[in-house]
Amino acid sequence: MNENSLRQAGPEDENLRRRSLELRNALLTLHKTLIDSERVSFEKTMGEIQSPNHFLQLLTSDPWFAWLRPLSRLIVSIDEALDQKKPLTIGDVDALMIQSGRLLVPAEHGEGFSGHYFEALQRDPHVVLTHAELVRFLGPREPTGE
Repeated sequence: MNENSLRQAGPEDENLRRRSLELRNALLTLHKTLIDSERVSFEKTMGEIQSPNHFLQLLTSDPWFAWLRPLSRLIVSIDEALDQKKPLTIGDVDALMIQSGRLLVPAEHGEGFSGHYFEALQRDPHVVLTHAELVRFLGPREPTGE
């Protein structure tokens, strides 16, 4: 064992871990809000979902819900980063924050996540409020130059 493997987690390590957990929890809240919103939309169009098991099956395999998978994968990547034995670095946390900010850009004419996210924001005020909280948490974005 070397000196680094014996090092105890310091205040900076705990701060980075806390920030990552806060990001994860904010993304989970958005994820749940989007799932709830999509369920309402699905049921209006396709009919009532018969059971929680049926809903889980739809979430994991139906094309209607496929657009949510990039957000699911981002949450999983944060979980994996938090589960590592080595402490998170500032670079790790910054990368997760940047990745989150880039994903959560709605686009009226976008495809995949950005287009569906735009539509969810247009139809559901709960999505708008949750999005606003998450954007506030992420902080100001750098201009894209467009």
